[in-house]
Amino acid sequence: MKRLFGWIRSHKVISTGALAVTVMVLVGGLIWFQPQKLFVDRRVEETLPQAGEPGAGEEEADGPAAIPTTTVPPQPVVVSSGDFVELDHAGTGRADLIRLPDGLYVVRFEDLDVSNGPDLRVILSTSELVSDGGAYDEDFVDLGALKGNVGSQNYEIPPDVDVSRYHSVVIWCRRFNSSFNAAPIGPVT
Repeated sequence: MKRLFGWIRSHKVISTGALAVTVMVLVGGLIWFQPQKLFVDRRVEETLPQAGEPGAGEEEADGPAAIPTTTVPPQPVVVSSGDFVELDHAGTGRADLIRLPDGLYVVRFEDLDVSNGPDLRVILSTSELVSDGGAYDEDFVDLGALKGNVGSQNYEIPPDVDVSRYHSVVIWCRRFNSSFNAAPIGPVT
């Protein structure tokens, strides 16, 4: 140990440079891997999208004896549903594929409780539900960043996406190409 400290004192420039590189590597590793996310939960509680507020009704214009009518818009419909399975990380919850009254679709996570991580995305995959996490990143649609790793939340599916092509919804870490969890959602016919 005495020899080491003697060498460090006699080679101050090299020692200082090595220390600076070591600190930069450690800080860079912390920024890249974001290990703190494993210990921090982000809770999101969104309500299910509903049909627009019902109007006061429409009156027929055929004369004074017209009877006012009220139309009740249809409600969202769960088209398919599946429980999350663990792939690269622990997690539970349910994914619902929901058709809204306007014909658009959303994926809704209910009671989600999965590991947090850096750069988590929600994707629709054409892959069937399998234990190989690498199978999901071949043909997919990115629905955006995971809003929170705990709670209930909604993800809109773009109107030009043919939902009948997709078999699973996946929580995927883009930074490390890692599938955290997946749930079956289809195909919808």
